[in-house]
Amino acid sequence: MFGERIREIRKKKKMTLEELAGKELTKGMLSLIENNKANPSMESLTYIAKRLDVEVTDLLEEVSTVELRDTLDKAEEIFNVDAEKMTDKYKQLILLIEPFVPNLTQGYESARLLDIYSRSLFREQKAGWEALSNKAANLYDQMNLTAKRASIGIFWAMVKFIEHNYPQSLQILLNERKKIESNHAYIDPMTRVDFDYHEAILHFAVGDSEAAARVMENGIHFSKKHRIFYRIDDLYRLASAHAEMTDNKELVAHYIKKLKQFGEFADDQQSLLVYELFQVMSLISENHDYQTAIEICEENLSNPDMIEIYRTFFILEKGKALYFLGRFQEAIDCLENVSVPPGIHHPFDLSLLNVKDSYKALCHIELGNLDKAIQFASIAVENFASLPDTPYKDFAAAAQKKINAK
Repeated sequence: MFGERIREIRKKKKMTLEELAGKELTKGMLSLIENNKANPSMESLTYIAKRLDVEVTDLLEEVSTVELRDTLDKAEEIFNVDAEKMTDKYKQLILLIEPFVPNLTQGYESARLLDIYSRSLFREQKAGWEALSNKAANLYDQMNLTAKRASIGIFWAMVKFIEHNYPQSLQILLNERKKIESNHAYIDPMTRVDFDYHEAILHFAVGDSEAAARVMENGIHFSKKHRIFYRIDDLYRLASAHAEMTDNKELVAHYIKKLKQFGEFADDQQSLLVYELFQVMSLISENHDYQTAIEICEENLSNPDMIEIYRTFFILEKGKALYFLGRFQEAIDCLENVSVPPGIHHPFDLSLLNVKDSYKALCHIELGNLDKAIQFASIAVENFASLPDTPYKDFAAAAQKKINAK
């Protein structure tokens, strides 16, 4: 009843009955209204809403806009915390938002809470997230909130991406992009670049390098042209990875130089780490300076501020350098610490990491452990089976062929 809503909002605003009553109502009448023993006229209800600084509809609804806004503020605060720092954040979000779900029917607060809630359900592997995510998308469409609506479309595509169903992921993204570009009159520059970045990722994932490179370059040029530089570091990392996978050393050098410049300008640790990683890869594959490669890896691995997802890549490169130095048991011990971190799903990253088993196999064959060499060579080839062709996939096949010939 609206009497309880009035009392609830009044207490939240720390107002007394006298303060809310003002000059147009008595304390006694207001008390009767709050206890649902008297029905106010629309004129009185409008007066009360004005005194409370809310809309009249907030007094008539079970959940007020003010309450939803407060809940959304709390939800956004939790949602934006790094999952590594708050491992139960999605559980917290579900507990916070769940009581309001039946009343999330209109307005931005409802749409955003449904959006966050559905993503949290998905993260916790709970059923029903799809219908609620669709509801949020429809509300964003009604309010013409293009960026938020696009974010949901990208999220739907990424659901299939992390299942490694790359063709379906790409199809969902292309469908969503087409739908949004058809139904929304204006696509803001950052949303456009977001679409380009994710589309490029997915074209690469399905092995269509030509389409991926075209979309990626469009995204880079568009970002520069509009001077937003949004996702420019992500695009440079993607471009560097593509150049590496296609063995285009000139482009690798070009894009990692761009990454270094961006990293130094923006003080972006991730870009600088990727630059360092590509430098190590170059020292191993081109310069054959394995000792320097190991020293750079160890320097980065000793950094307490190392981004965890990159630690694995530096351990892998150190293991490879140890192999080429003929320190086979040390290489095996190092490579035993390489595993695919949570959140790694792109074929480029998986290809980089999957060679660990090929190097283990090559180490074991040098140590005379034929059975283990055959085992690890087979594991590597199996892990590459569902991934597109890359030099790393070819390397795994060549390593197995070499070992099987022993």
